[in-house]
Amino acid sequence: MRLHVIARGKIGRSPEADLVARYEKRIQWPLKLTELPETGGTIAEPLTPCRTVLLDERGKQLSSEEFAALLGRWRDDGVREARFVLGAADGHGEAARQGADLLLAFGKATWPHLLARAMLMEQLFRATSILAGHPYHRAG
Repeated sequence: MRLHVIARGKIGRSPEADLVARYEKRIQWPLKLTELPETGGTIAEPLTPCRTVLLDERGKQLSSEEFAALLGRWRDDGVREARFVLGAADGHGEAARQGADLLLAFGKATWPHLLARAMLMEQLFRATSILAGHPYHRAG
């Protein structure tokens, strides 16, 4: 299953970009990173089974183990792509929220967009490591 991170805005040269690049190299699953302009621009509808996850502060909070289990279930059910969408500063529109398979939150706090992107990449690496039985993740 391909992991596809879709983010509004350019990450540019920043400490967060360095973190994203670090995790991009470490994730062993197929991975695609797409940047869209702050407004406009869309991603083509997939031709194969896909799940869409919107990062949203009002979304569901999952532990790393729960997140890994969800990705594993989707992979095992034949989902070809999981899309993780980070919206612009104003978040996602109601239509996008209604059409998503999951609204995901990293806690109740509001995070800076670039930091949320780096946090997502770390959680994707952690989840795929859990599924691979890698010792990176140590549950408390």
